[in-house]
Amino acid sequence: MTTPSSLRIATAAYSFVQSNTWSSYTEQLSAWLDVACEDGAQLLVLPEYAAMEMASLGGATVAADLSASLSCVADLAAERRAWFADQAQRRGCWIASGSGPVRSGTGYVNQAELHAPDGGCLVQQKLIMTRFERETWGIQAGQGLEVLQTPFGAMGILLCYDSEFPLLARRLIDLGAQWLLVPSCTDTPAGAQRVRIGCQARALENQCVVVRSSSVGAASWCEAIDVNHGTAGIYAPPDRGWPDDGVVAETVMDAPGWATAEIECRNIAAVRQHGAVLNWQHWPEQDEAVVGTLNKAPPQQ
Repeated sequence: MTTPSSLRIATAAYSFVQSNTWSSYTEQLSAWLDVACEDGAQLLVLPEYAAMEMASLGGATVAADLSASLSCVADLAAERRAWFADQAQRRGCWIASGSGPVRSGTGYVNQAELHAPDGGCLVQQKLIMTRFERETWGIQAGQGLEVLQTPFGAMGILLCYDSEFPLLARRLIDLGAQWLLVPSCTDTPAGAQRVRIGCQARALENQCVVVRSSSVGAASWCEAIDVNHGTAGIYAPPDRGWPDDGVVAETVMDAPGWATAEIECRNIAAVRQHGAVLNWQHWPEQDEAVVGTLNKAPPQQ
């Protein structure tokens, strides 16, 4: 198989929509995907908890109740997953379909999927829960980190808050990841900035491309996703061959739409080998530096 020279990415600042029927729900999703695919996108990324808009299919009372909406969306998880798998195959692209609650034991995990055009699928659960997920939603921590091999290089997923923890990203990098996908859902501008800063830091540390999708706008009809702030962005190391600020593309805060860019795949390997700095290569030296510090005698008081 010939390795493609570039990857065209579209990542969404996604606004939630109420739907009364399954067909109306998939029609509005199709309209979003159409815009990106007509622009030539080969990788499409949707945000964390994108599946929660399916709560409207249960009616207004269900959507307005947190527990009932989680249950409703979990009941439809398999159907939604099958729909996105079909879309990836039909459209010949990779689709990170966002995330949603999936039943696990007596509770739920927050699960995302990356669908490949050949029918392959990377399933990634969120590993570290935010306070509202722990204390209000009762979402459980998932397990494991994996990558999906693609012609463009390996891809991994970090769900929102997970992107703020460098060792999770590094595990994916050690598994070969060159692309980190970060579906996010934040309800304050400060939360949106935390994820953005995390994404840029992970791109710097690992000399990789980080693709962030966000939910935006109000969805007052659904308790779970009523307020959303964020941007969609594509971030890279601020180094040779990349923008000086590391921002390849980004939407305006809270404005729905796609951030798009075409990335030369070879540029990731190039910056890891020939960058002005070599964070990816030098990562293990942290351990040596810390051990050396611990072995030193403490200063005299």
